Amino acid sequence: MKTYIQNGHVITVPTPTGGIASGDGLIVGSIFGIAAYSAAEGDPLELATTGVYKLPKASAVVLAVGARVAWDDTAKEVNTPGAGRFPIGVAVEAAESGVTSVAVRLDGIAMAAA
Repeated sequence: MKTYIQNGHVITVPTPTGGIASGDGLIVGSIFGIAAYSAAEGDPLELATTGVYKLPKASAVVLAVGARVAWDDTAKEVNTPGAGRFPIGVAVEAAESGVTSVAVRLDGIAMAAA
């Protein structure tokens, strides 16, 4: 195909202000992804937009398998959907209160919560 650029599972974006560490979550417009490596501000950065990742979770939140989850960009952790949180996918494991991480299947591109 003449117009094909890439498969979309990984996209390249400029690294935001302050840089980013490998494995951190990042919102760019209507895209949520996981940084493939650490990068300094302004450098090209590859973001994985699909797949299953172990991400930090709000410790007081209880999640069931299949529960919709959202990214709290202020706290840099997975939480339940709500105002100001960006929908990112579904939990693929249960996570009780006090648990600090959860496996999440990313949906790729989503619309930010109002």
